[in-house]
Amino acid sequence: MKLEKVIIKNRKGQGIVVLLEIAPDQKGLAFVMHGLGGYKEQPHVEVFAKAFLDNNYSVIRFDTTNTFGESDGNYEDATISNYYEDLEDVIEWAKNQEWYQEPFCLAGHSLGGICISLYAQKYPENVKALAPISSVVSGKLSLETKDKEHFDEWKKTGYRIKESSSKPGLMKKLKWSHISDRLKYDLIPETHKLTMPVLLIVGTKDASTPLKHQQILFKAIPGDNKEIHLIEGAPHTFKEVEHLKEIREIFDNWIKSFS
Repeated sequence: MKLEKVIIKNRKGQGIVVLLEIAPDQKGLAFVMHGLGGYKEQPHVEVFAKAFLDNNYSVIRFDTTNTFGESDGNYEDATISNYYEDLEDVIEWAKNQEWYQEPFCLAGHSLGGICISLYAQKYPENVKALAPISSVVSGKLSLETKDKEHFDEWKKTGYRIKESSSKPGLMKKLKWSHISDRLKYDLIPETHKLTMPVLLIVGTKDASTPLKHQQILFKAIPGDNKEIHLIEGAPHTFKEVEHLKEIREIFDNWIKSFS
């Protein structure tokens, strides 16, 4: 498997670091996206990618701008809008590469989940299959996951500051503009466009994008070409070996079902 790292420019002229794993006998193409403050080498992101690679798909992973990866920008400026635009820009760049093919698959975690779903709603003919994992469903639903005081304090101070769970010791500072932007988005009104195979996975201990949110999304997706899986005992971000192994098997079976 050929592994290559390249730096491309997004529409704002910022550098995006892209990781290419091109399958020698390419059967398909998949783009895999991290969530808010995530990065392309997170264990769960690597598990999504590996499942595609094992099924002879070439895989493109990238760090959005405004995250803790290798790309430009500052985490405090992170929004759904900027993550989504970066996804579009990476796909546009890919269209000029020799390995590009469509329709392609999209997999993403959390904020990456809503971004890939927004893309699939905008360009359904380009998307072969969609895996929004522990996905944000709407800004409005996100506000239901914490008490009002949490958001009132965030709005008043202008920032939310908390320690990273993926990188202990790293303090994550996020502007209130993130929430203002998030409230513009809701997957449900356009979910009828998601007629491709769709895979949903959520942990039973996910407090950020809980099962009830995923059930709302699942119910709104048309037809029977959809799956939802629960990972017992798993939080929002998957880290435990047994949880990752279970996700790998679910992904593998799902990819085989349409490949």
